[in-house]
Parts: sequence; C-alpha cells; structure tokens
Amino acid sequence: MHRPLPPHRDHWPLIVRASLCAVAVLLLLTTRLWAARQAAAIPLEQISWGLVITGMLGGLGLFLYGMEKMSEGMKLAAGNTFRSILKALTANRVVALLFGALVTMVVQSSSATTVMLVGFVEAGLMGFSRSVGVILGADIGTTVTAQLIAFRLTDYALLLVAGGAGLRMFGRSDNLRNTGDAILGFGMLFLGMKLMSETMQPLRAYPGLTDFMKGLENPLAGLLAGTVLTALLQSSSAFIGILIVLAQQGLISLEAGIPMIFGANVGTCITALVAATGMSRQAKRVAVLHISFKVLGVILFIFWIPSFAALVRETAMRFDFNMARQIANAHSIFNVGLAVIFLPFTTVFADLILAVLPDKRPDQDIKPALLHLDEKHMVAPAVAISLARAEISRMASLLWRMMRAIIVPFMSDPQFIRREADSKEERDLLLREIPTRDAYFPQLSLMEGVDMREEKLDFLEEKISEYLLKIARGELSAGQTAEVYEMMSIVKDIENIGDIIHRNMLPLIEKKRALQMDFSEDGKEELLIYHEKVCSHLRLLAEAFSETNPDKACRIMEQEAEYLDLERRYRLKHLQRLQYETRESLTTHEVHMELMDIMKRIITHTSDIARVFVARCNENRQ
Repeated sequence: MHRPLPPHRDHWPLIVRASLCAVAVLLLLTTRLWAARQAAAIPLEQISWGLVITGMLGGLGLFLYGMEKMSEGMKLAAGNTFRSILKALTANRVVALLFGALVTMVVQSSSATTVMLVGFVEAGLMGFSRSVGVILGADIGTTVTAQLIAFRLTDYALLLVAGGAGLRMFGRSDNLRNTGDAILGFGMLFLGMKLMSETMQPLRAYPGLTDFMKGLENPLAGLLAGTVLTALLQSSSAFIGILIVLAQQGLISLEAGIPMIFGANVGTCITALVAATGMSRQAKRVAVLHISFKVLGVILFIFWIPSFAALVRETAMRFDFNMARQIANAHSIFNVGLAVIFLPFTTVFADLILAVLPDKRPDQDIKPALLHLDEKHMVAPAVAISLARAEISRMASLLWRMMRAIIVPFMSDPQFIRREADSKEERDLLLREIPTRDAYFPQLSLMEGVDMREEKLDFLEEKISEYLLKIARGELSAGQTAEVYEMMSIVKDIENIGDIIHRNMLPLIEKKRALQMDFSEDGKEELLIYHEKVCSHLRLLAEAFSETNPDKACRIMEQEAEYLDLERRYRLKHLQRLQYETRESLTTHEVHMELMDIMKRIITHTSDIARVFVARCNENRQ
C-alpha cells in the first residue's frame, strides 16, 4: 500500500527554546561580567561577543536537535516492542521500576515514557497504581543520557555523524535507517557540546564569571535557575548536558551544580504539568504524581547538599575524578535515591493522587464524544495506535449494546402479552418485565438508545479515521504503517455492522407488528439463542481490542463455522414448521428469515474483522 509522504515538520519550537535559553544564560553572564569589568584581569573588549552568541546559539541548537533526533530514531527502531513490554507489566513494583528505566534508557526520553503510560492508563490497559513504579524507573532511565554525555566523546562527534548519516542514507531496512538516525543525533549532540565548550573557553579568564558561578551555590538561587532554564529547554537531559559543558571548562563547582540539578528535575515536570492542563484526568494524575515525587525529593535532599556532594565525590573518585562525571553522578544518585525512598509507598501515593483527582461521575451526555484520542500523544506513534484501538473497542461495545436492545421489540410485543395473559395480574407483571428504557441512559427509550448509538458509531468512524490518517502521515515503521491502514479498514467494517443493525433490523420491527402475530415458541427460542451467539461475538470483539488479545479474536474465528452451521439447522427447522403449516411460522416466515439472515451477516463481518486483527497481532509478534 502506498504510504503518504510525511508532512513538513516544524522545528521552530526547537529553535525558539534554544534561543530563549541561550539568551537567558548570556544575559545572566553579561550582567555579572559588566559588574566585574573594572576588576577583570583581561579587558572585556577582547571578547568577540558575536562569536560567543553565535557559538552558544549554534551549539545549543545542535545539542537540542541531536537529542531530539536520537530520541526519535530510538523510538522508531524499537517500534512496538516497548509498548508490549509496558503492557505486560505485573503488579510487582520492582519489575515496573526496572522496565520503566529500561524503556527510558532506550528511547532517551522520560517524557515519551510518560506519554506511553498516560495512553495505556486511558485505554484501560494499565491501572494508575501500576504506573507509579514505571514513573520512578523512567526518572532513573533518563539519567543514563547524562552519564553518556559525561564521557569525553566530543572528539569522535564527527565520526558518529558520518556513521549515522551513512546508515541513514544507505541502510536497506527501516531498522537500520532508524538506528542511523539515532547515531546521527548522538553525534550532533556531542558536536553541539564541543561547539559550546570551545565558545565558553575564553570566559574562564574572568574572575567575575567565577564569582557569579559561586553565587549559584546558594541552594535557592541554583534551584530557581535550574527550574527556569529546564522549563525553557523542555528537557532535563539537555540542561544537565549544559551543566556538564560548564563543568568541563571548570566554570561550575559541584556545590553550585547540585541545586541546579534539583531544579532541572523539577523544571521538566512543570513542563509536563502545564502540558497536561487541557488533557484527560489520567494525564493530570501522572503529571501531578511526577512533580510530587520531584518536589518531595528536593525537600529531602536540599538541606544535605554538603553531605550529598561528599557522597558524589566519593563515587566519582573511585572511577573517573572529573567534574563532568560528578555532575552526571549527582543526577543519577538523586533519582535512584528517590526510587529507593518512594518505591515502598507507591500504593499510598497512588491513593493520595486519586483522592486529589478522583474519577468524575459517569457522563450521562448522550451526544457523541471521543474518550481516548488526543493529538498530543502522536509524539509516540505506538501510544497513539493503542489509543485508537481503545476507541475501536468502544465502537464494538456500542454494537453489542445496540444488538442487546434491538431484539426486545421482536420478542416482547405488549399486544401479544395483553392477548395471551390469563389474568390482569399476570399481564401487569409481564408488562413490567419488558425493558422499555435504555439500560445505560434511562432518559432514553429503548429505540432512542439504538438511534443514539448509531449516531455515535458514525461520529467515531469519522474521527478515528481522521486520527489514524494523521498518524500515518508521521514517522512510522513499516509494520506500524500497515497496522494503521488495517485499523482504518476495521473501523469502516464496524460502522457498516452498525448500519446493518440500524437500517435493516429497525424496519423489521414495524413489519412484524403489522402482522399482528408472534413467532412460534420454537421459532422464538431459536432466534433468541442465535441472537445470544451474535452478542457473544461482538462482546469478544470489544474485549480483543481493549486487551489487544488475539486469543479472543481467534475464538471468534473458531466459532464462525459453528454458528453458521447452527443457522443452517435452525433454518431447516423453521422450514419444517412451514411444511406442517404452523400458523405462527407461516405468518412470520418472511420476518423470521430476514432476521436470521441479518444476524448471520453480522457473524460473518465480525469474523472477518477478527481475522485481520489476529493477522496483525501475529506480524507484530514476529
């Protein structure tokens, strides 16, 4: 199938972030340097400010773009693997912690892991309490980036760029090209660091700059600077990378770096919290939980900075005694410490967040609405696909509810109850037992509920198809692209089943009433049994999509032949009743046969959808 060209990607936000951060740093440095102008050992006029500004902006831009490119390449190379891993998490909090760290180590972004978590919780694939351990693990995983940056690989930056570009251009498979993107981004990251480091080198000669950096040893000043600058960069790893560059030039002490590291950890959560403002309640819970961990951790650690610095120096001294490594180790120890402290209390934290942000009352609005789809999740295609699958599960559930309701008028017509009841008491009792209101929306009649769900199916078919098309235009692996197009076909098939129920079965109700005759007792029983089989198929289909469970879809396929054979046997029995001139069967023959034929078509359509679903699941496993 032809894949549409990806849309033009707008990198202006990246440039703006780099510019704002660089300007903020330069303003702080310039103010302090001009204050120390008279005391400086070397005149400030000797600095080429044009080169400093362009070097800082260019280096920071390369650094940020390289990090983004590396993260994108890693996510695409991983494909759906980590989506499957996260979904398979057990209730074991330690396992959740380890998997959270592993996933974030590979995709190089705690934000991407958090987005996946929000998507799985929204789709009902993971409980909120199970996400707590993954969040703590993601914070550990993101420190691996700082550890990699602390290695002195800047001299090999161009070699990494060349190797990554070669794989990107000449790789024959998607995995090779995506790996090339990751290596290319890694090289550009170090190239940006090298450029920033060389730009800052002349500034080491100014005592005013040294005094300014020592001033950041004040915990509140360092915490504020780290928080603000990380919020501008929207990446704690990027800000830690800048700290490492400063450390490599001897421009920052460990005591000044630690509060800024604390601020970086808080700043990256503030960005996520702001982004979650217009999102679902599940997204808000994850964001609030994340920032709660960081703020509590800062409160616990900030009063022990001298002791914490001594511990960091001890760890660095055993391996590689340099300031860059100490900054990276401080970042790692802080997040590992948070995990050790908070992991035993994950259930308590989850309960507290649920108390602060409880579930809203079930929405009784009958108007169509999306529950899961959110374009913010498109940064992680695997998550966006999972959310689309959750909405498809909703469509199947709507079909199941339509089918449950539609059979009632065929089997419980009040006119026959009034005619056949032996007494007024029996008639009143039987009439009270007939469902007349929608089971989920009591303000609607039974048939109004069927109409409402048909409207919802049409709405969901349109919106899910648009969402999937937007996903398909992004950066996807070949398998993800095929999966998206198959899901678009499935969405259309489900909507078609809704049309079959609404357009074909509803007119039959009036047609049967016009006959003024009920089905025979045997015919009614057969129709009810077969109707139950159809409902079972639709329920399994909804569960298969909700749980991404190919076994349930396989059950649908296995039952297809059995149910089609059952329809043939029931048809023969009905024809035998016609042969014996059973009055009810003769009168209701046409309606009976049409109703059975419609239900058989639904069985066939459901099985076809299950067949596509199972084939896709098998390909993803391979």
